[in-house]
Amino acid sequence: MTIKSLGNPYSADTDLRHGADCGCDSCSAGHSHTHTAKDLDPTQMSSEQMMERAVESAIVRSVFGQSDVGRRSFMGMLGGSTVAAALASVFPINEAKAAILDNLGPPEKTDLNIGFVPITCATPIIMAQPLGFYERYGLNAQVIKTAGWAVARDKSLSGEYDASHMLTPMPLAMTLGAGSVAEPYIMPAVENINGQAIVLSNEHLDKRDPKQWKGFTFGVPFEYSMHNFLLRYYVAEFGLDPDVDIQIRVVPPPEMVANLRAGNLDGYLSPDPFNQRAVWEGIGFIHMLTKDIWEGHPCCAFAAPLSFATELPNTYGALLKSIIDATQYASNPDNRKEISAAIAPTNYLNQPVPVIEQVLTGTFADGLGEVQQVPDRIDFDPFPWHSMGVWILTQMKRWGYIEGDIDYRAVAEQVYLAADAKKVMNDLGYDAPDITYKSHTIMGKTFDPAEPEAYVSSFPIGKG
Repeated sequence: MTIKSLGNPYSADTDLRHGADCGCDSCSAGHSHTHTAKDLDPTQMSSEQMMERAVESAIVRSVFGQSDVGRRSFMGMLGGSTVAAALASVFPINEAKAAILDNLGPPEKTDLNIGFVPITCATPIIMAQPLGFYERYGLNAQVIKTAGWAVARDKSLSGEYDASHMLTPMPLAMTLGAGSVAEPYIMPAVENINGQAIVLSNEHLDKRDPKQWKGFTFGVPFEYSMHNFLLRYYVAEFGLDPDVDIQIRVVPPPEMVANLRAGNLDGYLSPDPFNQRAVWEGIGFIHMLTKDIWEGHPCCAFAAPLSFATELPNTYGALLKSIIDATQYASNPDNRKEISAAIAPTNYLNQPVPVIEQVLTGTFADGLGEVQQVPDRIDFDPFPWHSMGVWILTQMKRWGYIEGDIDYRAVAEQVYLAADAKKVMNDLGYDAPDITYKSHTIMGKTFDPAEPEAYVSSFPIGKG
């Protein structure tokens, strides 16, 4: 996710068009956009400054419509200060800023329990406590380490957790009653994209071809996980039936490494830092990053019961702002070493800082004798694409986790609250897509979210 409207809207040198899917030459080249010396550094802004800048940006952009080129040309001709003064004479900008801040409303409940499983995918949820993002929005949130996903689900369903770190398929499954009682859940924000890997035991250094994996036992962290669905998709593309030719076991992430060392697993598709920890301990190697299966795939998310949002709307809004603000902060590579140190302690990930740094910075040993440079090994983008939800539902249907007719779009739109994410992102000055559906490419094949049933039926291996 790139910073958009946090740039100075009165500057001719600032481009306000950029976002996660921007295709401009500068973004494509990975260049940061210019900020003048008079500009505030967006990464150093307080939440109030961010919201004030967002108001200014929205007003200026409303004058120039979609023509940022026109805005920049106009600012260059007249000067930003002249334009700012002219706008202020006809529009109460300061009053608008104050109104937005005043309308936030105090949280109905400030003391919150938020569950998390100790993996790097939970980075925004975890770091928001030691780095003060919850406090910034008036919340006293306690993040509670949880052994695995079944526990996180059950404690959320019981009300012990107000909200929780979850895998992106989980709120879909819980809403449908797949694997648990049916309870309407919402997912207003994705936590991380990419960030997973397939690890194999060092005993299988000579078996890099998945066609050689017949009889292997793999670990995944939960049935309703991207890990399970990506592993199934991957081996099926090589002609293996994941329900016949390999065994897939649910293993809590903190237990992955021990099971690999003991020989109980031949490999696993797991969240980090446990992929990197296997390399650190000299017992496994990274076969493939999941970004090479599906670039930009979602993994973990912030989720809560629908009742949490309806009964405590101000608390829900404050919590969502905390999470999205922290996610933006985590999306900046310059902050990754600070974050690594913040989330390493025993009460969070309980991992060596160098292990976490290798994951978050993308400079890592692969266990095959090489040091890889993959800056987007893991990234953070909160927008919950409805099309991603539809894809997950197709895989649940493909592998028999749900049966019968399903309105893919209706379920995805009920659970993945893209409108809430977009509003908060825009309020904080971040770019959010104007659409919620797009095609995705998984292992070179295009997924069209408009044709989910045809997609399910197109695979020679599957149950759906």
